[in-house]
Amino acid sequence: MQSQSKMYQEIQEIPDAVSNLFEVTDLAVDQLANQIKDQLPNFVFTAARGSSDHAAKFLKYLFEIYLGIPVVSLGPSICSIYSSKLSLNNTMCISISQSGQSPDIISVINSAQNKECITASFTNDSNSPLAQKTKFSVPLQAGSEKSVAATKTFINTLVVCLVLVAKVKKDVELLSAIYRLPEMLEKAIRIEWPELKNELENCNKLYTLGRGLSYSISNEASLKLIETCGIHASSYSSAEVLHGPVEIVDEYHPVIALISRDAAEQSIVNVCENIAERKAKVFGTSSYLNKSISLEFVDTGHPFTDPIALIASFYPFVENLSLVRGKNPDQPSLLKKVTKTI
Repeated sequence: MQSQSKMYQEIQEIPDAVSNLFEVTDLAVDQLANQIKDQLPNFVFTAARGSSDHAAKFLKYLFEIYLGIPVVSLGPSICSIYSSKLSLNNTMCISISQSGQSPDIISVINSAQNKECITASFTNDSNSPLAQKTKFSVPLQAGSEKSVAATKTFINTLVVCLVLVAKVKKDVELLSAIYRLPEMLEKAIRIEWPELKNELENCNKLYTLGRGLSYSISNEASLKLIETCGIHASSYSSAEVLHGPVEIVDEYHPVIALISRDAAEQSIVNVCENIAERKAKVFGTSSYLNKSISLEFVDTGHPFTDPIALIASFYPFVENLSLVRGKNPDQPSLLKKVTKTI
């Protein structure tokens, strides 16, 4: 019998949510893309928390790899608690929030106003305080999301980031891959990882790995394992895990590598094989793994869209794992849907 959790239902809505996004946000993204081309900011800074901050990490790698614009993550407490004065000449602030209600994120926008900084927001509520305060507001159009664990909104945020850079660069090939995503995501959410589920049913600690664009996906996967399954999951770049963290990896400390088909694939595979030699259970989404265990994945045909299919496959997996472990994926005991951090 299929799960009837709200999280499961919202995962099933992901392909349609992405399609709806295309129909509504073109004008808003066009305006922001034109601003970036006209302004050529010295750097972009992001303000976000939780899953939204993981999406900001995805944006960071996209902008730096593809547009050559440095992106930094601003700690919102710099504005909300410390009231620091920042040099914001010829910069852009992109704030990301599902609800658009968090006071600390809004404080960043308040601090950036009346200075040489262009403000933008990605939020699922176009009437939220955050959306109203920014010069450019891009609606995520994910529809209602009642489960505490964000799924549709996270994926739609990644898609907005992709459409934005594609329009800045006028990249027809990338846009074509983006517009194929609903079809790819229909396949991705049908994937099952039974061997991984068996391994994690009684597991209490693990690492997730990624690199480049997939590092943001690793961060998101780690958070979902914590909040829905109660597993102590730590996310690392595959470039960092050998610099200390690998010391505690053993047969009782599995590793999940979220690997895209991009320039970093072979480097992550090499790290996975290195760790697997230590008798650790390593699972990864690449066909080049030998000592590690390959997980099924959807090849979207473009390195920038692959990570979105990976997290779309991870979501139904972690929802089902949560139920198997006797948890409620919709309502973790200590969390709320809207967290208003100061």
